[in-house]
Amino acid sequence: MARILVIEDDDGTAEEIVTALGDRGYVLDRAADGTKGLEQARTGGWDVLVIDRMLPELDGLSVIETLRDEGIRTPVLVLSALNAVNDRVRGLRAGGDDYLAKPFCGWDLGARLEALLLGPAEPRERPLASARSSWTC
Repeated sequence: MARILVIEDDDGTAEEIVTALGDRGYVLDRAADGTKGLEQARTGGWDVLVIDRMLPELDGLSVIETLRDEGIRTPVLVLSALNAVNDRVRGLRAGGDDYLAKPFCGWDLGARLEALLLGPAEPRERPLASARSSWTC
C-alpha cells in the first residue's frame, strides 16, 4: 500500500488525517514541524507527502522548495488555512502538486491523494510557472 508522510503541526488535524487514511490501508507517518518533516521526507520511500504551509521551525513552502532543489520529486499535497488565490498559487509554484484548503472534506483529501498516486512518475515541465500573464481573478 502507499506510504504517506504527513507534515502537520496541529495534533487534531494530523490525527484526523492519519486515522482516515490508515483506515483506507495507507501506511502513514507524521512529523509535527518543518525541520523534522524535511529530514523524514529526505529519507525517501514515500509515495506522497502531505505538507501544511504554516509549520513551526521551517515553513511548509521552504520544505517543498528544499526538496525540489535537492531533486526529490515525491508528489506533494499542500494543506493550508490560507485560501486566497495568491496563497494557492505560491504553494503550487513552490513545487506543490496540489493545494487543499482547511477545513477540508475527507473525501476531497482522499480523491486528491488518489490522483497524485496515479499521476506521472516523471516530473512535468511547468511552462506557466514563470510566464507573465494578464490573467485576473
